[in-house]
Amino acid sequence: MMSVDTRQQVAFPAHGIDNVLAMAARAPSVFNTQPWLFRVFRYKIDLYADQSRRTRCDAGGREMLISCGAALFGLRLGIRSLGYQPVVRILPEPEQPRLLAQVSLGERASLADAERAMIEALPRRHTHRGQFAAGPLPRGLLIGLQHDAVAEHAALALIDQPAAYSKLAAIVSRATRSQSADERSRADVRQWVRLAGSGARDGVPVAAFAAIGEHNSARLAQRDLDLGRGVALLTSDGPPPAATAVLITPGDTPADWLRAGQALHRVLAHAASQWVFASLYSQPLEAAGYRALLRSRLGLPGAPQLILQLGLSRTTRSTPRRPPADFIKRAARARRE
Repeated sequence: MMSVDTRQQVAFPAHGIDNVLAMAARAPSVFNTQPWLFRVFRYKIDLYADQSRRTRCDAGGREMLISCGAALFGLRLGIRSLGYQPVVRILPEPEQPRLLAQVSLGERASLADAERAMIEALPRRHTHRGQFAAGPLPRGLLIGLQHDAVAEHAALALIDQPAAYSKLAAIVSRATRSQSADERSRADVRQWVRLAGSGARDGVPVAAFAAIGEHNSARLAQRDLDLGRGVALLTSDGPPPAATAVLITPGDTPADWLRAGQALHRVLAHAASQWVFASLYSQPLEAAGYRALLRSRLGLPGAPQLILQLGLSRTTRSTPRRPPADFIKRAARARRE
């Protein structure tokens, strides 16, 4: 194997690596599956998908890669907290498709105020399935979130016209009904919903969702996580969301899915810094046919990857996270690579 010249490379500080990766693990993921693995070397960190955490409905791994892309943005943010610019290579080895990204330390750079605000907001950032507070979003926030998406090679298309919203709501409702009848989807819910008293550090706890019967007509149809069991502890009744948007990418490839995840986490972290949170809708987009239908009906200039409904909230219900030891693999040859 060809040797690597490390003289110009910067080694990761051993004392800070667990904090950096714990920050990465605050990323959103479908069902809070947290499907990422990090392999830590002296001069780089490799990101892999944990295939054992892929859901049954995600046959092509699209949602898993979006989740891993979100963790990649969190990793980048963690590196910024160390005072370095991250150097990222997406899908760097074609012969190793499971290697999603390689990240190393670049030049020294001071932390910007916006980055510091996102880092401080990560502990309260969560997928919001309960009540929103009344009131408009902070002035200028939506434009800022759109700039965030563009910076990550994606776009955030606002659905702010009644006709477009009606089309979106109809497609989401149709897809949600179809999904509710799919045994694979119901099995995913049974596997990843955590009942009261569970000590699991992954999955969706009952305190983080509402029963489907309490669906607010002002919101898009949400995934049925209760399955008629009466375990849900939230209500989604209350003021409607302040904005609805679709996150889109130029294409619909694994690289686009990783970009979508990075854009998603950047948007959500920025929003959380101003106490704005999002209900996320991935279930209407699990099937390529629904993604194509949504793109056509709404005239979107790219492939839809996620739907967001944004609103204010002063309460947080962050879902649990696995400890770093569960998703970090330290390479035996880390000191030499």
